[in-house]
Amino acid sequence: MQDNSSTTSESVVTRDHAVEFDALQAVIRALQPLDIEAQHRILASVATFLQGPRPTSSQSVQRVNAGTATPATDQLRHRPAFSDDTTMSPKEFLIEKQPRTDVERMACLAFYLTHYEDMQHFKTLDLSKLNTRAAQPKFTNSAQVAKNAVTSGYLVSATKGHRQLSAAGEQFVRALPDREAARAAMAAARPKRRSRRAKPKTNNTKG
Repeated sequence: MQDNSSTTSESVVTRDHAVEFDALQAVIRALQPLDIEAQHRILASVATFLQGPRPTSSQSVQRVNAGTATPATDQLRHRPAFSDDTTMSPKEFLIEKQPRTDVERMACLAFYLTHYEDMQHFKTLDLSKLNTRAAQPKFTNSAQVAKNAVTSGYLVSATKGHRQLSAAGEQFVRALPDREAARAAMAAARPKRRSRRAKPKTNNTKG
């Protein structure tokens, strides 16, 4: 007579292996288009987020490309909206966030200054200097980009000509690189306009 408990255990193990294999394949497909350094950075960020061991060399990434799991990929469940690792460089932060426009990039720079360098209020020059440190393309007109960031709601004016990250801008950057979630966060943070009620028409016709 077959042991039912043994059969159940085997089926659970088989299912778990299938789930792990699917997760590994998803990671491999996502990492293969990137270069070795970018792959290593992403795996290190995931390991940090999940409090797992950090890969110590590019060999761990090469094993992933070959189809072999690493401690980081074994623990992978989802990519964080933003990293809690405050040692992340501005260049790494911008790579992780993947801004698509100059205004979005400036919002990400403002987020970095606010949360990674404890600079709540800053000037356009501070953002430009951080942009250079992050090895990003130079802004054609940083002053205009900053104004556009304010108009778009990512930044707000502060005292003495300074600016600061807005609540909406903060939620937007936190959600990146998930663009759908970022747009939804931005829309939710913006104040809703009150609709004007149409005035009832009066009949001025004299009888």
